[in-house]
Amino acid sequence: MESIKAAGAVAGRIQANVSTVIVGKPAAIELVLVALATGGHVLLEDVPGTGKTLLAKTLARSLDATFRRIQFTPDLLPSDVVGLSFFNQKAGEFEYRPGPIFAHILLADEINRATPRTQSALLEAMEERQVTVEGVTRPMERPFMVLATQNPVEQEGTFPLPEAQLDRFLLKLPVGYPEADEEMAILDRFREQNPFTELKPVAGLADVLALQAAVPQVFVSRPVQQYIVDIVRATRMHAGVELGVSPRGTLALMKACQALAAIRGRDYILPDDVQQLALPVLGHRIITTSHARVRGTGAKDVVSRVLTEVAVPAEKTAFRAEGGAS
Repeated sequence: MESIKAAGAVAGRIQANVSTVIVGKPAAIELVLVALATGGHVLLEDVPGTGKTLLAKTLARSLDATFRRIQFTPDLLPSDVVGLSFFNQKAGEFEYRPGPIFAHILLADEINRATPRTQSALLEAMEERQVTVEGVTRPMERPFMVLATQNPVEQEGTFPLPEAQLDRFLLKLPVGYPEADEEMAILDRFREQNPFTELKPVAGLADVLALQAAVPQVFVSRPVQQYIVDIVRATRMHAGVELGVSPRGTLALMKACQALAAIRGRDYILPDDVQQLALPVLGHRIITTSHARVRGTGAKDVVSRVLTEVAVPAEKTAFRAEGGAS
């Protein structure tokens, strides 16, 4: 329990620090921290100017982590992402020049503008934390997190992410427009200078690794596990779904719930955690039928319907069998 309390304290510091720059987005910041705590990746989908890039940069600076940005374009090559081997004439041998993927926080900006071949260059790194170039595999330093962005409105000149790529993202979430009072707060905060320039780290990489180590210690009761499985299986049997959530999605939902509990300083999952994370974790893993899309039924509608249909376990079943959270 002490490690989980410490994890909650670290997450609280990071969230507060990021919030000094990012105004009015506590839910989005918390979800990004959920991904960080699990070693997962996030797909930020929203229109330009909503703070997606600033969120990634602010998170990296709060952690004193290395940050790289790759602007994905149609002419971007896989070697521009993972690096390449070149012949050094002075040394008389081939040398490897690492690509920008070797960073703690990687911003893959407008990822859907690159060709599928270049998009796939991220797959091995996202799943296995390693990069293979010309038959040589090189491990990546941990933590490693991809924050990818895409514009949901502009489709010209884009290459939609394939299911295999989408499944590698733990979460997909919008940033959203601010409320009127939040937009006023943005004007006040940025009127004289950008608060990002004064931002200081509040946690180190060792803190992040300790946070990630604490997440698996969060207890998941049998009824809550069954609840997660029932929700996932219900997506596969829904009449409007062509492709339901994969077993990777089942595991992702449980891990995300463990992370949410940990960053809130709790050592057990509640059914409320599952309900809160069901859409951001499962929504992008669902493909609706063409008939459902014509009727305007999307993944969000499917998840909402499933949550109303699947029986919710009693909250007391979330605690440890010994009679309460330790």
